[in-house]
Amino acid sequence: MSTAFARWSNLDPRQFWLHGKEPDEPVSFDEQSGMWNVYGHQEVLEVLADTATFSSDTARLVPIEGEFSQGNLLKMDPPEHNKLRKLVGHAFTSKMISSLEPRIVELTHELLDKSAGSGRMEVVEDLAYPLPVIVIADLLGLPNSDRDLFKRWVGEVFERPEGFTRGEPTPESTQNAVDQMGKLIAYLHEHATERRVKPRSDLLTRLVEAEVDGERLSDTEVANFGAVLLIAGHITTTMLLGNTVLCMDTFQEAREAVQSDRSRIPGVIEESLRYLSSFAAISRCTNQPGRIGDKAIAADQLVLLWLAAANRDPRRFDRPHEFDISRDPNPHLAFGRGVHFCIGTQLARMEGRVAMNVLFDRFPRFRVDPDDAPRFQPSPYMTGVTRLSLLTD
Repeated sequence: MSTAFARWSNLDPRQFWLHGKEPDEPVSFDEQSGMWNVYGHQEVLEVLADTATFSSDTARLVPIEGEFSQGNLLKMDPPEHNKLRKLVGHAFTSKMISSLEPRIVELTHELLDKSAGSGRMEVVEDLAYPLPVIVIADLLGLPNSDRDLFKRWVGEVFERPEGFTRGEPTPESTQNAVDQMGKLIAYLHEHATERRVKPRSDLLTRLVEAEVDGERLSDTEVANFGAVLLIAGHITTTMLLGNTVLCMDTFQEAREAVQSDRSRIPGVIEESLRYLSSFAAISRCTNQPGRIGDKAIAADQLVLLWLAAANRDPRRFDRPHEFDISRDPNPHLAFGRGVHFCIGTQLARMEGRVAMNVLFDRFPRFRVDPDDAPRFQPSPYMTGVTRLSLLTD
């Protein structure tokens, strides 16, 4: 176990890239699950680059995912993926994202105002969850008053410890996740349909109106993309913020360096993403026989790409288990790579940079409450705190 985190006794030992035995080889087959596991950085890159062999459309082997595939960029392959991404790109522009920074600064101060004077705060509930979900809800044009709905739906998908047996989701928890996703999709579908009749100045309207080569997205595609943005966007940033705060509490030398030179915060964000990768694993399936490293893989196989393990690969990262904010280059895979490189990367990085700057401004002495240990995501496929209590004075 990493000695820096040993004091938090409830860290999940299944997350072997943080604790215990490292993988014996970069690619291996697990007889019990019937899936291939890819742990090596170069091997993960090979899979991500070969979309013809390794498909993102895993619904053909995991049928329960199928109803949410239409318009879901995460589950599409080229050339269909390229067309949809181009359509979305017309609405989700770099200029539009950059324009959000003043609002993100304002929101961060408003959220921290609620903890001012109390001497303590709970990072996830007070900052890391509401900040990205408010930003994305504002972007999509969804009522702020509905964010408790989003939290309940997404929480049921990801945050129920009783929904896992030996690290794997139970059939009951899987069906519950599908049900909650269905509710979110139906909610967004209703909003997309309404935007066709009553357009507004929001991202949902831009998605409804976006056109490439005479084609537009259907309401289902708009709803599914909105769900991906809402779920992946806010979950990723929520975990990024919580993990970065935890790292700043744990690694005091890095913290002192940042507090004396705030220009190093982007380096902190990147190293936090590498060291505690929010989405620890993503899946692919083989369309045809292929190879990963020195292993031959047949068609119709499920493949898990362990991004968190790849981000600790000693063949790619010097001193991989050390937290080093000066790491340059830092080719981590926390946002993926290739055609599926996360479309919300710019927004997540900006939210992280702004939030950490404001947090250091407002509560420069913040520290984890030693009497209230952090709590972590129950899923082995995700790495992030679900509760992190700070003392702030």
